[in-house]
Amino acid sequence: MNLRREGNETDKLALLAIKAQIKQDPHNVLSSWNESIHFCSWHGVSCGRRHRQRVTRLDLQSQKLAGSLSPHIGNLSFLRELELQNNSFSNEIPPQIGHLHRLQVLSLHYNSFSGPIPYNISYCSNLIIMNFGSNGLVGKIPSEFGSLPKLRRIVLEENNLTGEIPPSLGNLSSLEALAASLNLVGSIPTSLGQLKNLTLFSLNSNNLSGTIPPSCITSLLFIILE
Repeated sequence: MNLRREGNETDKLALLAIKAQIKQDPHNVLSSWNESIHFCSWHGVSCGRRHRQRVTRLDLQSQKLAGSLSPHIGNLSFLRELELQNNSFSNEIPPQIGHLHRLQVLSLHYNSFSGPIPYNISYCSNLIIMNFGSNGLVGKIPSEFGSLPKLRRIVLEENNLTGEIPPSLGNLSSLEALAASLNLVGSIPTSLGQLKNLTLFSLNSNNLSGTIPPSCITSLLFIILE
């Protein structure tokens, strides 16, 4: 079997499955997603320089798209950037995103996603930016996120998350920004004092107790705890 051909078909079929779950496309941006041109030339799709038949970026932000995100997103195994922010995607975030081991940027903010945050996104060990802000997500912050060694920014604000801040987030030695407002309870973990690179710390509108660990205050530029 021709592996390049197999990869080519895998990515194209995954994109077509993603298109099939999008029910509203008022700007008609997905009209190019057809057989008349190569899928690497479809709107919002970028393929790699090294692996020219594999999708490395999917950027459909701010297109007023509505629908759900297909589980077939997990078949885009070379994906590095997924940018779907500022649309009207709804239903749950597919756990198959956890199959994207090369993923570096996950931007799903300003949508209408519901349900819990899939814990197995922690399998995306190359994640640098994770933004779930301004959705309708519920449940707890997965403690497994503390195993993401390259994570620099995690934004969870303006959701309906409950529970505590996992102490495991103190393991994120590269973390520069943590924003998780609304409905959280418990105390601010002392383990966050290990975050020497943290410059933005936003935990407003929560029911948290305790203080910011003094060991990380020296690096902070912005603190929002109201």
